[in-house]
Amino acid sequence: MAIMTRTPTRAALYARISEDMTGEAAGVDRQLHDARALAAARGWEVVAEFSDNSISALNGRHRPGYEHLMSQARGGKLDRIVVFHSSRLWRNRRERARDIDALAKMRVGIIAVKGPDLDLSTAYGRGLAGLLGEFDTMESEVKGERVTAAAADRARKGRPNGALGYGWTRVEGSEGRPTYFEHLEQAVVVREITDRLLRGEALRAVTEHLNTAGIAPPGVALSFRNKARGNGNEDGARWSKSSVKKLALRASNAGLRVHHRGKDDEQVYEGDWPTLVPRDRWEALRSLLTAPERGVARPGSRKHLLTSGIGCCGVCGSVLRTAMKGSATHGSKARLYLCEAKACVGRNEASVDALVAEVVIERLSRPDALDWLAGDDQRAAEAAERVRGLTARLADVADRYAEGKVTIAQLERITGQLRPKIEAAEEERREHRGAVDLQTLADLAAPMARERWATLAVAQRRAVLEALGVVVCIDRVARRGPGFDPHSVKIGWRQS
Repeated sequence: MAIMTRTPTRAALYARISEDMTGEAAGVDRQLHDARALAAARGWEVVAEFSDNSISALNGRHRPGYEHLMSQARGGKLDRIVVFHSSRLWRNRRERARDIDALAKMRVGIIAVKGPDLDLSTAYGRGLAGLLGEFDTMESEVKGERVTAAAADRARKGRPNGALGYGWTRVEGSEGRPTYFEHLEQAVVVREITDRLLRGEALRAVTEHLNTAGIAPPGVALSFRNKARGNGNEDGARWSKSSVKKLALRASNAGLRVHHRGKDDEQVYEGDWPTLVPRDRWEALRSLLTAPERGVARPGSRKHLLTSGIGCCGVCGSVLRTAMKGSATHGSKARLYLCEAKACVGRNEASVDALVAEVVIERLSRPDALDWLAGDDQRAAEAAERVRGLTARLADVADRYAEGKVTIAQLERITGQLRPKIEAAEEERREHRGAVDLQTLADLAAPMARERWATLAVAQRRAVLEALGVVVCIDRVARRGPGFDPHSVKIGWRQS
């Protein structure tokens, strides 16, 4: 008589937590410990263990451990999956429905340390798994709504979403709410970066200055002891162009709290921390650093005054390029501005630059050098006040929605009415705050214009021309013969 031997039940263990604040995976270790104990109590053979640490299951993120688990199940290598709770497996509706069917086909059941046994080969087991899973999903979504509402409330109150970082010092309050103060040394660095970029210095030049001066970048203790050593700060960390640009573009520098940045429902609120850079100067810098043309010609690579859009061909309207022309043998080779499209015109670069400089210096040497560029401060202030009032109304409606006093339909309708008004007021404020950043040009105005111009790098001179709205068009010469014809160069002012 043959003796029948029973094949042991093959069990795989799975553990997951959504957020591991310590990174030590203690949570999944505890879950696996309890799952092992359950499998041992039932006499099952543990053939594999899988885990996903600090990964949410709600939004269908890739979970390597879970994918390996399902691969084993589809391969017919499992009989049971042991988890601490069914919510460890699924939070996402689509994923849950798909894989309940997959496990049912393979006759793989789910056993929870804290929960019922789910026999997915039966309609009751599948229905119960779906019902429990729906409650798990609801729990996650309710938590997400609470987190979202809390984040919106912090934004309306002007509180930062996390630490502000470089430029501020955080002090914990008695009630657990932090207060921010200027970091005396770092705030100076933020302002210096802003000033240098607005004066027309290239990102590369500003970056080199910071490293040469031994100023520590964000994340490193600030030290000025290694200034002028030329090899970075004493901690060995260095600034990069991207880190300088990222720091300069932070809205928090101007005391602005941006909620849902880049999304359709983006909101901007006044922050409750000290402002490092006046808002107008920050907006001018943002316009400078995010201008579309910067992707064509980086500031650091601009070695010529009139290329990349400032100069144009008076015949066809094309931009200008430069090239060496003439006879190198006879020593007459010179760099010319040429029409990029058809080479309609060509003119000696040094002569054109000198003419442009004379015109700009003459204009900036007048007593009213900057008056004609100033904006209407009163109208700018009125527009700014409208922005604040409309934004406050929008925040009030959002608060009333959170308190259940208005419906979502009412909130959406009022938001749709107020947002265009806010955008229009913002545009009017920008229009009247001044055509240019006057501080950038202040050093060039009046008697010292010529001497100051001579000290500027090409990138800084270009910034001055851009700020003044100078347009230079080169036409064909009216007369033939040697020498430079200044009448063939037309200089205009967009802002005049």
